[in-house]
Amino acid sequence: MEPRTPGTTQEDSPRGPTTSLPQVAPVSHPHDISWFVLGNDGLRSGWSALFFVALYYLLSFFFDVVALSLDPHLGDNIFSPMQMLITEVIPVVAILVGALLMARIESRRLVDYNLVDSRRLQHFFAGLLAGFGALSALVALLALGGWLRFGPPALNGGAIFQYGAVWGGVFLLVGLFEEGSFRCYLLATLTRGINFWWALATVGSLCLLLVASRDPNGSGGVFAVALLGVVPCWIVHRRRIASSRFWQATWTTSTAFGFFHTSNNGENAIGIFAASLVGIVFCVSVRVTGSAWWAIGCHAAWDWAETYFYGTPDSGLVPERHLLSTMPVGNVLWSGGADGPEGSLLVMPVVLLLLALLLILFRRSKSVAIVSQHDSPVETTQELKPHPESRVL
Repeated sequence: MEPRTPGTTQEDSPRGPTTSLPQVAPVSHPHDISWFVLGNDGLRSGWSALFFVALYYLLSFFFDVVALSLDPHLGDNIFSPMQMLITEVIPVVAILVGALLMARIESRRLVDYNLVDSRRLQHFFAGLLAGFGALSALVALLALGGWLRFGPPALNGGAIFQYGAVWGGVFLLVGLFEEGSFRCYLLATLTRGINFWWALATVGSLCLLLVASRDPNGSGGVFAVALLGVVPCWIVHRRRIASSRFWQATWTTSTAFGFFHTSNNGENAIGIFAASLVGIVFCVSVRVTGSAWWAIGCHAAWDWAETYFYGTPDSGLVPERHLLSTMPVGNVLWSGGADGPEGSLLVMPVVLLLLALLLILFRRSKSVAIVSQHDSPVETTQELKPHPESRVL
């Protein structure tokens, strides 16, 4: 029952009965064009992601045409350090320009896409060590099992440092491009607006594209990671866990990351699945470190160690001017074959170990940082203890 307001009834009014005008609610159109395009945070995240991807392909096509007109030899399919250094500049510039344009449209800064970090150098160099160490552990397992054979060094003298530096520049650009695309812009953008159903629709669409394609390389790996994420993402969605959008975005971008690598020649299903798993690890690194700098460093060092230092195939691509010489031996399931170490089943435990170390080191360092801010042990315990009803992951 609504409260009565004095002066609105016949008994209370000295002027006699009054008639109150009915209040007309404002007409809303929840499904008009503005609702379809704009949300509470401005441009809806799905449109932002689509525009970003479209900008990347348009800009990279334009830059490719310009580069090929200047030097037609850039179109040669050669995995050499100098050619890769030049050609990898194009996708980095394309995503940089695309992200700057989208940041302008969204009224954001470029660093808002998972790049704000007061400890960026520390996280970046920690990622470098982690990437080189993880790939070295994988190579060691392959060698101990007899699935990788070492030959004589392919370089000597000053060429070791010269090509090591050039390949380092190449894979720094690769890390900036792939992490800048998937773990910076797309992960940050989808996290602000995606839900389970949109994630499922996106992942399903990627799988349908692979089914419709003529000869996808390692498409089974994309199907596997797509299925792997259904139940966990449905659970966090149903339980309304606070970080649900982040995990839906992780599932979507990691599946897309595997999909992106199916264009490489020589890929197999294990290698594509491993790439998607590594993508999940990199998303988790954003979660625990607060930025993508660890992932950028880890990605660059992993590829540098795989391609230059050990001289193994990288996602099916055989490099030139590498330091050591190696050759896969035996069963492809264990050696990786033409795909390289990433195509071996042994990559799975190495990726899981990398994830465990990431969680242990950075969650512990975060806890130590919180404890150091408190003088009282009692206050510290209360600060670290989660609320019993909290569902935040």
